[in-house]
Amino acid sequence: MNQQIKVKIEIFQEEDLYVSLCPELDVSSFGETIEEAKQSLQFALSAFLEECEAMNTLEVVLEEAGFIK
Repeated sequence: MNQQIKVKIEIFQEEDLYVSLCPELDVSSFGETIEEAKQSLQFALSAFLEECEAMNTLEVVLEEAGFIK
């Protein structure tokens, strides 16, 4: 994928873990530190977007999330 997408991320602590969330795409992950949670979310977002692209649904998913080309 050659496009760059800027998304909002939220990170909050839940017990001993940090949860990272991208509300626009409804993708989340976690880590033991804030940095680990950010990196984990980056990986999850990349995997999600690559899978959407492989299924030819990326444009529809992004439009439904409010992204404009």
